[in-house]
Amino acid sequence: MTSKERVRIALSRNVPDRIPMSADFVPEAKKWLMDHFKTDDYYDMLVKLGCDMLVAGAGIGNSYYGKGQEYTCSWGCKWKYFSNETGSYTSIIEHPLANDDDGNKLAAYRTPDPNVDDVVIPLRDVISRYGQTHFICGFLACTIFEASWYLHGLDDTIIDMVERPDYVNTLFDKVTEYTHRAGLRFIDEGVDMIWLGDDVGMQDSMMMSPQIWREFLKPRLKMLIDEFKSKNPELLIAYHSCGYIMPIIEELIEIGVDVLNPIQPRAMDPAAVKKAFGDRLSFWGAIDIQETLPRGSVQEIRDEVLLRRNTIGEGGGYLMGPAHNVQADTSVENILALFAAARELAVY
Repeated sequence: MTSKERVRIALSRNVPDRIPMSADFVPEAKKWLMDHFKTDDYYDMLVKLGCDMLVAGAGIGNSYYGKGQEYTCSWGCKWKYFSNETGSYTSIIEHPLANDDDGNKLAAYRTPDPNVDDVVIPLRDVISRYGQTHFICGFLACTIFEASWYLHGLDDTIIDMVERPDYVNTLFDKVTEYTHRAGLRFIDEGVDMIWLGDDVGMQDSMMMSPQIWREFLKPRLKMLIDEFKSKNPELLIAYHSCGYIMPIIEELIEIGVDVLNPIQPRAMDPAAVKKAFGDRLSFWGAIDIQETLPRGSVQEIRDEVLLRRNTIGEGGGYLMGPAHNVQADTSVENILALFAAARELAVY
């Protein structure tokens, strides 16, 4: 069974030979793994590690980890590197639509052009190299809400969803149109799945009320999913949100989401999510990166792999992986232990 077949079977809520794997990593962890596998090619490393699905894409979510201590991305956000005890990370320090009380900045703002070749060249390269053997996912997360608040500022965006809904609707429409056009190009290139999503959950509650989500985000997500699946009815749609989002999962299914990511296990119990929605939804993620993967022993990692196999993975419908990018606080040894445990224990 090829990796492509394995993922397609699993995400169709059927049972492959074993649970497929996928993972991504922050730059420090990428470098350590590429050094370990003696390759300077990121996707070559992922294949050697044992990933069955490969991800490439476009959008503002690709603006993390640019060049220089400070840099401005193609969307106009200014980013800066900061360091902590384990590594470095980037954060936005200037939002191009901040302090836009009169709306003039928004009126003049244009998103990047999703039709330039740079948007699809990385994806096209991955498909040409691995598209016959591996499942290919087109990344367009930070789809609406996150891209918008990166531009306008988090506090201002949340406040304006209540106080200036016309402003937010115009902002969200501009961002959504980028995703729409980029997604149609991805389908032309031959992706197996498109990955949408916005972080709307926190550790134990949603970041916004379900009612606000329904007003501003649900209709736009439905439009995108309808358009994408109209162009390719075989296409799968994944949706990402960190944190607790139980109140909206039923409605994500309603609008056509096929795969939910990342099932953050310290925010939502993966077994409970599977029990409630597993007859209509597949799952991707669920390996804890808050404690188990960075600080757990090899045996604790093996125990978690077995737990996920026997709960959220029961009967298929599961793509195993870390519940977000693996951070710089995680050793190569623990990453390798995860993939070794999956190969040995996550079998049907």
